[in-house]
Amino acid sequence: MIIKVLGPGCARCDQLKKTTREVVQELGIDATIEEVKDVKKIMEYPILTTPGLVVNEELVSSGKVPSKAEVTRLIVNALAKSESQK
Repeated sequence: MIIKVLGPGCARCDQLKKTTREVVQELGIDATIEEVKDVKKIMEYPILTTPGLVVNEELVSSGKVPSKAEVTRLIVNALAKSESQK
């Protein structure tokens, strides 16, 4: 699983990255978390405001810092979706 945090490196982006790392660790899943700070790369996604959260190349959240419970739900849903596509 590849998870990307989109944003210029602001405090909200850092909070989202921290929350995402905690969720991945708690779920015990194999995931790579990447920071995307390059504006051109960020604009490749349908995002208007940062921070953004991309799971398996699908934008699942943007413009806010989702709660830990919400990040957990987004990641679990992405896991279920990728399992059903196998």
